[in-house]
Amino acid sequence: MAKYSFVMKYEITTQYLTTHTKRRPGRLINKVGFVVAHDTGNPNSTATGNVNYYENSRNLESASAHIFVDDKHIIECIPAGLVGNKYAEKAWHVLYNVPTDNILFGEDANDAAIGIEYCYGTNINAREAYKRYVWVLAYTCFKYNLDPAKKITGHFILDPNRKTDPKSGLKASLGTTFEQLVKDVVTEYNACLVVTDDENLTPEEEKMVKELQAQVAKMQKELDALKTKDAMKEIPSWAKASVDKAVEKGFVAKENATGGSYDFYRIITVLDRAGKL
Repeated sequence: MAKYSFVMKYEITTQYLTTHTKRRPGRLINKVGFVVAHDTGNPNSTATGNVNYYENSRNLESASAHIFVDDKHIIECIPAGLVGNKYAEKAWHVLYNVPTDNILFGEDANDAAIGIEYCYGTNINAREAYKRYVWVLAYTCFKYNLDPAKKITGHFILDPNRKTDPKSGLKASLGTTFEQLVKDVVTEYNACLVVTDDENLTPEEEKMVKELQAQVAKMQKELDALKTKDAMKEIPSWAKASVDKAVEKGFVAKENATGGSYDFYRIITVLDRAGKL
C-alpha cells in the first residue's frame, strides 16, 4: 500500500492555554472521530486576540476550541495533535446536553472531535482566512484518517436551537455556504495528498494513483478557471447600493466587495431588498 503525506501550505503555530484550568482541563481524547467547524461569532476578533482572551479568562469560563484561524495565523491553543504532540486533548466547544452529535457520530463532540474556529470581519481578509480554514480542516481530516465529505460537521448542525456557526460567519464574510465549505475541503484534501512511498505499489495501483493525481490537477484547473470566469471586475450598477450598505454595516469586508461573482452580488441585493442588511 502507498503511503501519503500532506502538503504543508501554512504554518500552524502553538499558543497553548494553561493546563488544568476550566478552558483546558488536560483530558485526552481517546480517538478523534470527526471535526466541528465553528466561527467566533465575534466579527473583527483575530486568532491571537481570541486565544489571549481564552488565556486571560481561563478560570472564569469553560468554553474553548482547539484552533483559531484568521488571514495571518492558524493557532493551536489546545493540543489537537497537529503540531508536535501525538495526542489531542478535549476542548469544550459543543454542549453535552444536545444529542445530535451522538446521533450522527455516536460520540459527544467534546470527547471525540476537534473544534476549529473561523475568524472574520472587516479588518480580516476573508479570502485569505478562508483558504487557511479550508486547509486546516483538510489537514485535520488527513491527520486522523477521516473522510472530509462525511466527518466534518457544523456547530449549527449539532446545536440548531442556539448556534448558527460557521454558517453565519461564512455568509457574512464571503457570501458562501457550509455546504460549499465542505466541497472546498474535499478538493483541498485531494489536492494536498502526496504519495511518499510507492515502492510496494503494483503496476495497476501505480496507474490508479497517477490517474487520480491527473484528475485532481484537472479539477483544480477547471475550478480556478470557473472562479476567474465568475469573478466580475466591477460591481454591477444594480448591486452597488446594496454592496455599499453591506460594507458599511460590516457584513462584507471592503476588500472583498469587488471581484465577486454574479451570484454573490445577486444575493447581497436580495438580502438588502428583503430588509436583512
